[in-house]
Amino acid sequence: MHIATSQPSENRKRHGEHIILSLTYIGKNSDSNNGIELARLLEQWRRNNEKSGVTSALVVNDNYFIQNIEGPRPLINEILVKLINEYSHLGPHLSMVEEVEVRRWDGFLLKYLTSSVEDEEYTLKSFSAGADFNPYLMKSTQITSFLKAIFADT
Repeated sequence: MHIATSQPSENRKRHGEHIILSLTYIGKNSDSNNGIELARLLEQWRRNNEKSGVTSALVVNDNYFIQNIEGPRPLINEILVKLINEYSHLGPHLSMVEEVEVRRWDGFLLKYLTSSVEDEEYTLKSFSAGADFNPYLMKSTQITSFLKAIFADT
């Protein structure tokens, strides 16, 4: 009788690397995170996401933002911990976490909302209470449809 013993395959994913998570959260910009400081922070996030293979869609105005990030489960878990520990001043509020088969975003997508008619149309389609962009007043389903509408052409 021959008993074969072997080490687990290196291709075997033990920590969920093969599972793609999609995490959506909202936040509020503080006075110190507006203007140039906000631009620097967004550029830092873009570079970090690009290096780690995380894709993202971010909608921001002067007061609030919505971000959806997608990537392997361990990376998304690390990002969530970092958000809570290092960026608590943004008041991150988790809107949705789900496993997805295929990523929706390609790279780091960014949309800065202005008071233009086009941006107001996006807001009104997804948020019927008015044209003001305040994701804390939106339901999770409204946030999801809002992101889809903003980045539909991308």
